[in-house]
Amino acid sequence: MGLATADWIALGGYLVGVTLLGIWASRKVTGMADFVMPRRFGKLMMLMHGFGTSTHSDQAVTVASKCYTTGLSGIWYQWMWLFATPFFWLIAPMMRRFRALTTADVFAARYAPSVAILFCVFGLAKFVVTIGNMLKGSGAVVEACTGSAISAEAAIIVMTVLFVVYGLAGGLRAAIITDFVQGILTLLFSFLLLPVVLNAVGGLPGMRTALAELSPDRDMLSLVTPGDIGVFYIGMIAINALLSVTVQPHNMGTCAAGRTEIEGAVGFMGGTFLKRICTVAWCLTGLAAFALYRGAADVEPDKVYGLMAAEFLPKLLPGLLGLFLAGLLATVMGSCDSFMISAAGLVTENLYRPVFPGRSETHYLWVARASGLAVVLVAIGYAYWLSGVIQGLEILWKLNAVMAPAFWLGVFWRGATTSGAWAATILTAGTWWVTNLAATAAFLATSSFAKSLGIVINRNDTWEISTPWQMLAYLTAGFVGGIVVSLLTAKNDPEKLERFFELLRTPVQPDELIEAPCTLPTGVTPSPRRVFFPATSLELPIPSRLAMSGFVVGWLLVFAIIGGVWWLIAS
Repeated sequence: MGLATADWIALGGYLVGVTLLGIWASRKVTGMADFVMPRRFGKLMMLMHGFGTSTHSDQAVTVASKCYTTGLSGIWYQWMWLFATPFFWLIAPMMRRFRALTTADVFAARYAPSVAILFCVFGLAKFVVTIGNMLKGSGAVVEACTGSAISAEAAIIVMTVLFVVYGLAGGLRAAIITDFVQGILTLLFSFLLLPVVLNAVGGLPGMRTALAELSPDRDMLSLVTPGDIGVFYIGMIAINALLSVTVQPHNMGTCAAGRTEIEGAVGFMGGTFLKRICTVAWCLTGLAAFALYRGAADVEPDKVYGLMAAEFLPKLLPGLLGLFLAGLLATVMGSCDSFMISAAGLVTENLYRPVFPGRSETHYLWVARASGLAVVLVAIGYAYWLSGVIQGLEILWKLNAVMAPAFWLGVFWRGATTSGAWAATILTAGTWWVTNLAATAAFLATSSFAKSLGIVINRNDTWEISTPWQMLAYLTAGFVGGIVVSLLTAKNDPEKLERFFELLRTPVQPDELIEAPCTLPTGVTPSPRRVFFPATSLELPIPSRLAMSGFVVGWLLVFAIIGGVWWLIAS
């Protein structure tokens, strides 16, 4: 099937080992809290969980594919999160202080159960799209690695069965424990191929020369590509990413499964920075592929990663291709299990339990497992429908942001109302839908002003509204609409609001016993209000010294990563 015996041994050893490890971790799962939010892990485990959950092979495929077609600027298809990453140091403690099982719990505590249900709808859609994207991208790599002996469709089924088995058994606890092993393999997957491919094209100097010769009319080594991935594009996807990160349902576990706040901050920011470094390897691999294949039009961009693995790794050492595939599967399984568990938590805790209260924990665990499986099955159907990973990623960017205005208005402004949250969400989603219509793009294309600003672009003889302008439109509509409707509608219960903001300003204590989601434990005294504008309804907290020091370190790492890539390319 395109693999040598040594490859099957390496691949089979990983698959059996990680599945048994996940099943072993399931022994301590006795209720929904253990399944969805164990809150017992230290910094190292949270670091690898943050890395494993946020990093998956479809991202490597996407970056390599885009860099193959566009050049170095394709790195922004994952570096869109780079400028948001320092904020993760501030966001993770906030998410931990909610003391929630799911992000929908937060919307219920801040607004009303109806907004929590609304979040569940978009959250489940997000999981279907995300898992589908990952399976699609990974299947393409497996197919390319095996010379189509293993089809992408068959690879999708095998990967799904494996992460479902231990994920449904052990929940988030199993996901975090297996992420430690899978994170190491993900690092291996990201860097194993790069030195071999660079050597084949004469190293970085040879790659630069080949790119200049093959594409003399454009700078393939520019971080900015005017007209495609320019400054406005990078800025808008970064803003969109920052606003939407809190409403990606799985990030509640990424931030809040640690013992206290600092574990989540280290895991969320540190693990994501590890991913930023891996992104550099994916990008350089895609650029080297362009030099290697001479920019051939018959090479499918989504498959360049797998094609190079199949070509080079077996020549180096028997079993390396199997190890590469194990790393690829690790990136998928390390993310899909977390997503599946978060989806199960949304369905069980926020849709099923309110309607059928008072059942046993065992009953709710089986509901969670059944609902997680159902979401995965729908995601498989989406993966088969999806035409390519680039298309899937751009859909995901926008879907992620639909409930971002409602979340941030609720966190930073006491005046945000339940009606305002609904309005913000409907207007964000509605504006996204309208700006996706061909008729809208065709109408704007009649304006020379819209064309000059790049609001509309012509792709394959079809007019469409560009991604950054879409983002600006739906985010603006969501925030403005949410504010206006909140000002015109009845205010939320002041006592409920105060309980919500008490959560946000009261640090988590070690070994807290949380009796119900989004409530302070018995005996914990709320911290006093410390905000920049105490005489107003704005809730902009004054950060602590630890928060600011970590934030500054984050920005230093951002500049170090960008500077390192510039040095590699320019030297």
